[in-house]
Amino acid sequence: MEPFSPLEPKAAAETGSSVPEKKFRVLVGVTGSVAALKLPLLISELLKIPGVEVKVVTTERAKHFYNPQEIPVPLYSDEDEWQTCVIRAWDLRKPLLFCPAMNTAMWEHPITAQQVEQLKAFGYMEIPCVVKKLVCGDEGRGAMAEVWTIAESVRRVVAERDLPAQS
Repeated sequence: MEPFSPLEPKAAAETGSSVPEKKFRVLVGVTGSVAALKLPLLISELLKIPGVEVKVVTTERAKHFYNPQEIPVPLYSDEDEWQTCVIRAWDLRKPLLFCPAMNTAMWEHPITAQQVEQLKAFGYMEIPCVVKKLVCGDEGRGAMAEVWTIAESVRRVVAERDLPAQS
């Protein structure tokens, strides 16, 4: 899974409340990596962050790793490479976090380093992958960051945007 969590404040007028309340919209993109197994837990942790609203865009292949009925937020399928289009259309003034997940050989390939550096050059924030024994049997870097690490990164971005960070 390569969830990205682009965050965008949402106006109180959209919520129907007369009390100004800041909302952060988090869009999680999920690809066909075995790390997609962690999606239900990630969504659960993100929903604990006050002021956060979550939606998911997922590839069809990613759905093989989790039960879509277990996802309590809007879930959109990526049948036309929607994730790529969302990122290309992304407002660079808004935060976007990305979490690489792949096997060690893919991670160590020079193309991956170029792609990660390009994303960072756009101002996107990497939540680095970790070293561990992967499902494919490799032991090395490439596993997606732990869910708590991703959730804490989102909490930090929310706090930087003056939203409550404690649940």
